[in-house]
Amino acid sequence: APAVAGLLTQAAQLSRAEPGCQRFEVYQSNNDPTRFLLHEHWESQAALDEHRKGLAYTQIYQPQVLPRVDREPHPSTLLE
Repeated sequence: APAVAGLLTQAAQLSRAEPGCQRFEVYQSNNDPTRFLLHEHWESQAALDEHRKGLAYTQIYQPQVLPRVDREPHPSTLLE
C-alpha cells in the first residue's frame, strides 16, 4: 500500500495540472489502507481522453499502479 499511495499521489499532482482537470483527489481508506478511492472530474470526455495519453496515466497509473491493484471503476453522474 505505501508504494501505491506514493504513486497515486504523484499521478494526482500531475493530473491536476492537466487542461480540463476540474478535480483529481486520491483518498486512502482509514479502515483498510490497501483501498484507495480516486475522485476525478474532467470538463469533457475529450479532456479525459487527453489525460489518458498524458504522463500521469501512461507512465505512472497504467504501468505502475494497475498491476498492483484490483480496479473497480464507477463512472458516475453528480446528482444536484
